[in-house]
Amino acid sequence: MPIRMRFTTWRSLATAAIAVLLAAFLTPAAAHAAPSAPRESRPVYSYANAVREAVWVDTGLDGDRDGKHDRVAVDIVRPREPAQQGRKVPVIMDASPYYSCCGRGNESQLKTYDAQGHVVQMPLFYDNYFVPRGYAFVGVDLAGTNRSDGCVDVGGRSDIQSAKAVVDWLNGRAKAYTTRTGTTTARASWTNGRTGMIGKSWDGTIANGVAATGVKGLKTVVPISAISSWYDYYFAKGAPLYDSGPDWLSNYVDSPDAQAKCAAVQKAIVDGSPRTGEWTPFWTERDYVKNAGKVRASVFLTHGMQDLNVRTKHFGQWWDALAKHGVERKIWLSQTGHVDPFDFRRGAWVDTLHRWFDHELLGYDNGIDREPMADVERHPDQWVTSKVWPPSGTAATTLRPGRGSQAGVGTLGLTKGHGTETFTDDPRLSETDWAARIATSTPEKAGFLTGPLTHDLRLSGSSEVTVTATPTTRTAHLSAVLVDLGPDTVRDYADAAEGITTGTDRSCWGASTAGDSACFKNTAAKRTNVDYTVVSRGWADLGNYASDAKGVPLTPGKAYTITLDLAATDHVVPAGHRLALIVAGTDKDLIDPPADKPTLTLDLSRTRASVPLVGGAPAFTRATTDKPSAPEGRTLQGVTAPRTIHRVPLG
Repeated sequence: MPIRMRFTTWRSLATAAIAVLLAAFLTPAAAHAAPSAPRESRPVYSYANAVREAVWVDTGLDGDRDGKHDRVAVDIVRPREPAQQGRKVPVIMDASPYYSCCGRGNESQLKTYDAQGHVVQMPLFYDNYFVPRGYAFVGVDLAGTNRSDGCVDVGGRSDIQSAKAVVDWLNGRAKAYTTRTGTTTARASWTNGRTGMIGKSWDGTIANGVAATGVKGLKTVVPISAISSWYDYYFAKGAPLYDSGPDWLSNYVDSPDAQAKCAAVQKAIVDGSPRTGEWTPFWTERDYVKNAGKVRASVFLTHGMQDLNVRTKHFGQWWDALAKHGVERKIWLSQTGHVDPFDFRRGAWVDTLHRWFDHELLGYDNGIDREPMADVERHPDQWVTSKVWPPSGTAATTLRPGRGSQAGVGTLGLTKGHGTETFTDDPRLSETDWAARIATSTPEKAGFLTGPLTHDLRLSGSSEVTVTATPTTRTAHLSAVLVDLGPDTVRDYADAAEGITTGTDRSCWGASTAGDSACFKNTAAKRTNVDYTVVSRGWADLGNYASDAKGVPLTPGKAYTITLDLAATDHVVPAGHRLALIVAGTDKDLIDPPADKPTLTLDLSRTRASVPLVGGAPAFTRATTDKPSAPEGRTLQGVTAPRTIHRVPLG
């Protein structure tokens, strides 16, 4: 069934049901004047009197190999009144490994419980806000965490089945029990089974993974800064992004019980994810993009365009795959790093999320499906919209580097370049060092610049950079970076808070109880003035030139061609600024260095960038001049250099 028809059918059913209820309860005169179908759920139910309960859902797996099926803990907060009136409610669900070890949200909230084991504080605002509006909220402990059995397998079958089994239970297809070890079963008779999953980082990743199973009853997912393929969290075409693997991450979140029982799973994780960067069956199991065609749910995703934890390749490849299969979708892109929209655009986020769930789970015709597909933060707290994303008329445009008047400082245009440029990998330097001295001849990078633009130039989507390079060693890593050269005020995404500041005053979003406040510390944009902005970046191990799946040793003195995938973005390079491409070696603290420190020679005639420009090549021609002026050779100021703290898809 086409997605648009799905909306229409559900709206029609909802409208018909409301009409039947009105006909049953109103007098003929009142029925004649009956109002139209509702457009917004209202807080008409008591949060203080909500039902708080826990069940343990049978996953059908035995990850901890104790001879029994694993059960995952499911904490539920739901309005009491609908069940008393014989009405069923939809579910908003956040499945997470972080409810006891690390916390959720800007204030690192944990689940807390009363003496009966019922949840008192559910992290974040979802239960406080949506339960009074007629939704149930469900917080699932992934297998191997908090009060669940089993083992954490970092995005694999156990992780995904932890949440999928709950969706199945909500729809009457799986068993649950009232205790972790008992035999008394529990039925979800209070829900209509319509479920929406939400979550940031690892939580949002689980939402992606469950959606990619095609499970029935999952109507929408809202992944925030989420992973779409776990290989791409740890590697970029063989180049390691961190000095640790998923085994470290599973140990980070495992409950004490899981740590005692899950040695075999830990070994399987280590064996399946070698630090060579080889693509193994372990990674195939954790690649959700390949199963985008199974997605039945709509998708409303949001991501920070400067997220250097869950890097933006994740949303770009997921979005493109969903588009290919006609999945109904919506997107928000901010200037932040790894930050929840509740903390960078709170009021608009809560309102939009409310209307999205009303539309997708209650069937209200509130018009959100007819609004612009994309919201993009152009400057701190300044947002623009796009009817579709990437915008109509966006086309991949091939830009070519050329030699300039000094070594390592060349041109960027539509004409094929000639000759070579040479640089030597310096693992002590990062993209901020390269960009700061882009107009100066330095030994560690090659930079290529347009002249000052005469018109704005908008990049929207994912780029690629293909390089032909000859190394002097048997190992070599490459980085490619697109840069907007020109002054601007941006969110300070390199700060520890990644673009926000947290105040001491609070605002409230829903109802509170003594044990669960709906009031959260307010935040504001943290701004900084810069001379340049890194727009997009990508990395690769040159040894992966012949295969994304496996690298080989290089032959010194031999030329190799490889394509680097650059992260998705949406950025306008204003008139008067320059667009630049940098090609270099190790991007300090964003990839790990190779075993050697190679010198690489670029063949400019066989090096190019494919950049998604709104308006395509004609827009680039319009915005550039035939004879670019030489750039000023001063040192430029940007954000601080990347840091090595990001090893956990947390928040």
